[in-house]
Amino acid sequence: MTKKHFDIIVIGAGPGGYPAAIRAAQIGKSVALVEAGELGGTCLNVGCIPSKTLIAGAEIWQSVLNCSKFGISVENPTFDYAKMVERKDNVVKKVRSGLEGLIKANKITLVRGFATFLSPKKLKIDGDETQEITGDKIIIATGSSPKEIPAFPFDGKRILNSTDILAMTKLPKSLVIIGGGVIGCEFASLFNALGVEVTVLEMMPRLIPMEAEAVSSALEKAYRKQGIKVEVGKMVKKAEAGENGVKIELEEGKVYEAELCLVAVGRSMNTDKIGLDKAGVKDDGKGNIPTNEKMETNVEGIYAIGDIASKWWLAHVASHQGLVAASNACGKPARMHYDAVPSVIFTHPEIATCGLSLEEAIDQGYDATVGAFPFQALGKSQASLKTEGFAQIVTDKKTHQILGAQIVGTEASTLIAEMAVAIGNELTVECITETIHAHPTVAEVWMEAALVAFETPLHLPPKR
Repeated sequence: MTKKHFDIIVIGAGPGGYPAAIRAAQIGKSVALVEAGELGGTCLNVGCIPSKTLIAGAEIWQSVLNCSKFGISVENPTFDYAKMVERKDNVVKKVRSGLEGLIKANKITLVRGFATFLSPKKLKIDGDETQEITGDKIIIATGSSPKEIPAFPFDGKRILNSTDILAMTKLPKSLVIIGGGVIGCEFASLFNALGVEVTVLEMMPRLIPMEAEAVSSALEKAYRKQGIKVEVGKMVKKAEAGENGVKIELEEGKVYEAELCLVAVGRSMNTDKIGLDKAGVKDDGKGNIPTNEKMETNVEGIYAIGDIASKWWLAHVASHQGLVAASNACGKPARMHYDAVPSVIFTHPEIATCGLSLEEAIDQGYDATVGAFPFQALGKSQASLKTEGFAQIVTDKKTHQILGAQIVGTEASTLIAEMAVAIGNELTVECITETIHAHPTVAEVWMEAALVAFETPLHLPPKR
């Protein structure tokens, strides 16, 4: 590399970093994108994409097992998990190859190596060779890693993190998952669908405790029906690996045994080794970097995006933050807002939310109500035998503005987009009821939920 100075330097080529680099290049700036690992970060390589690829395979397997309900017979069906993993790896490589093409097409200089600050505008890059580069503006997008707890340290064989478990090519007979949040619950659904005996241990009073209580309750009910063992309000004391498995001991003394243990108790920020002090950038002591609505840190010209700069550990939030940061770094004003962030959990059934829950709306002083509609009352759901779950819309009684939405059930990950648009544009429930929704589709669930909010349901009996 001959060029040593750039208008914009982005540290980290994950779902926040590479969009930031592309946006800056589109504006006409010279851009360096620094990456120590693989392009795409956690999401593409050991997170969103590989896990959803395996989940897609598990869903097909479940369809095969249940095809007799549609009058279809399949004798002695089997699956090869090693081949499922091989397909997962190929999908990741294909997407990563496309990303490499985008970087080249946008004339972004890709710098391979680990970046540390030497000053607010200078970085040392440790790669195949050590070099120094400078930038007028720098965007930090270093992401996070699985959080390790001393009482149950990862060994890569019996006690695994989310990266380890995606790499294994042979299914265990049994699996205990410590942590009933998003990551833990997604893996619980995946491995249960493939026949693994799964137990989930969660220290909080309910699964996915950050979601609305109705959503948590629906997932827990579905898990028990599927045969997933759920233990909430349980504090794990320690996990010990042996030759044949793992023993997990609770504070109360109860012991669980399984072939493998997955630890899914959060993420640690990748900011401790990048020399923030040399740049004068302040963090909160836990690696999180405070920013303003421009995604700018306490140091002018240095921005932070993604997991390290937000309570939203979501790839799509990081991407939008990247666009905002890059625009501001290039002198084009933009601001970040979080009023209409869709959040998706790829469990079975799927879960998606956006905006406020009923509880949050009431806590914020709204005179709020909720309109809920079950999938089982939709013709399309009955036709496809996907009747589990519901959708609900939280509204302001006075203004009829849509404040939030939650959905548990088929295609929730796609359906939530309609509510993100509605909430982001401060639409009212009438905007939904007056929009013609195609029939028969599961998207009708929003129209029906909106009608329930007005107590004028079409496909539910009236309240007595």
